[in-house]
Amino acid sequence: MTELTTIQKIAVMAAPMVFAIVLHEVAHGWVAYRLGDPTAKEMGRLTLNPISHIDLFGTVLMPLMLFVLTDGRMLFGYAKPVPINPAYFKDPKKGMALSALAGPGINIVMAVASSLFLRVVMTGLEGNVPEPYWSWIAVPLTLMLGYAVVINVVLAVLNLIPIPPLDGSRVVYWALPDRQAMMYYRLEPYGTLILMALIMMGVLGKIMTPVIRPLLSLLLGDGGL
Repeated sequence: MTELTTIQKIAVMAAPMVFAIVLHEVAHGWVAYRLGDPTAKEMGRLTLNPISHIDLFGTVLMPLMLFVLTDGRMLFGYAKPVPINPAYFKDPKKGMALSALAGPGINIVMAVASSLFLRVVMTGLEGNVPEPYWSWIAVPLTLMLGYAVVINVVLAVLNLIPIPPLDGSRVVYWALPDRQAMMYYRLEPYGTLILMALIMMGVLGKIMTPVIRPLLSLLLGDGGL
């Protein structure tokens, strides 16, 4: 795709990033609500209004710092976690696992939808919209859709890593016997530190790349971004 300056990249990546994070959290709360937990709904978190979900550090400052420090090679962020009370679930461990999987699940859905829009709709519109309007609309929209695919795939794969409190850890917790599950979840207070250490050492990228690369090749083609 078109080579962009850092400021241009931030401009076309901001909306896809916020949208991906917000829908990720809403999906957690919506599935929890469908399973019997009204907590997120009662707290006004089943909304697409980003103001209800944005965390100043996780949604704004951290992605910006990582983006600038790595020259756009790394982007990671999070929103305020949607509150879930497992006491409402008939099977708390299963309910937490299903609610957790909803986040990466919706990110994969958005990645596929963005890819289809990019490949089908944008291709169909090309030649039917007069210049210079087409160039003015197509370039930024194409870039935003491309980055939407990348961001959603990265968020899905990252969150499926089984390090508490990432979503993948809820699935592991569900699969483990109760005693082992409790021992496993003692890692949760240190999860963020473990993740940051893996990022700084370059290990996280090596773990994620073998999964991310074929997915992006499938959704974006060999050219990628």
